[in-house]
Amino acid sequence: MDVAINLCMDCIELYPALSRCIEAVAKEEYWNLANQLMKSGEESQELQQKLNLLEHFLESAELAKLRSESERYLIKGKKVKFIIYWKEAEPTYEMKVI
Repeated sequence: MDVAINLCMDCIELYPALSRCIEAVAKEEYWNLANQLMKSGEESQELQQKLNLLEHFLESAELAKLRSESERYLIKGKKVKFIIYWKEAEPTYEMKVI
């Protein structure tokens, strides 16, 4: 899959690769969202929520562990998807092998 990021209504889907780990993909999407928010000149509640979600994910997730887990599958040629969403006011994620 060439697309590294897919935004859904209440979650963010990130697709790491061997050349771009989950941390790199999450940081890239964080800055993409921040730029969109600044360029729009509006206060988009949805963009702000997604930006906040990614910020908390980057601060709280065990990124080295996630990188290691996903790379096991990526090395085998599998695709990996992380779904990040809020659950009880905490950023939560699921890793799916697709």
